[in-house]
Amino acid sequence: MLADQPGRNRKTFVEDYVVFDLETTGLSSNYDQVVEISGVKVRNHEVVEEFSSLVNPGRHIPEVATDVNGITDDMVREAPEFRQVLQDFSAFAGELVLVGHNIHRFDLPFLYRDAQNYWGRTIGNDYVDTLQMAKICLPGRKGYGLGSLAQNYGISTVGAHRALADCHMTQKVYEKLRGELENRVREGCMRICPQCGSPMVVRQGPMGGFWGCLGFPFCRCTVNIPR
Repeated sequence: MLADQPGRNRKTFVEDYVVFDLETTGLSSNYDQVVEISGVKVRNHEVVEEFSSLVNPGRHIPEVATDVNGITDDMVREAPEFRQVLQDFSAFAGELVLVGHNIHRFDLPFLYRDAQNYWGRTIGNDYVDTLQMAKICLPGRKGYGLGSLAQNYGISTVGAHRALADCHMTQKVYEKLRGELENRVREGCMRICPQCGSPMVVRQGPMGGFWGCLGFPFCRCTVNIPR
């Protein structure tokens, strides 16, 4: 899991992965701290193992954060520090692809920061952000929040904003989005990149239309559209 360079942002659907989620003292990875991390390990599309731990952030949890996730100072008083918990989570996740909702902008920056502070390295796992995938697979939708997507698919939102419950919600949403992409491919709205497995969409270039991979810039695969 630890590496010299962060993992790649993949816009794909994989069979084996780890969904993870954080609860924190606030929204800033510059000065807020993790108070809970959870994960679910998925093999062949099915959850096979869970990981969950509260974290002592070494500071007061603001009321505004407690109002969202329900985690209080008393709940984390005897919890381990994040250095130990992150090490345990790293062993749980191994080298599997990480999946989560809005992890590109929110969760991963916390992990990158703390891994760098603790060990002078970063998190090397590739990852998939289900928020980004939802925008690709469900274009034009008004809301892409995890709760909104879950309700759209009839997935229970009981326990929302606690990390483990959000992991299970995200895993189910991710598998539903897989089906959405398959439908769009059948309808001819998208293709699957033959090189990296990411969705391809129609782009326009000087010579006309072509299929361009959404894995760009990591993947530069294109497929010409016959005129």
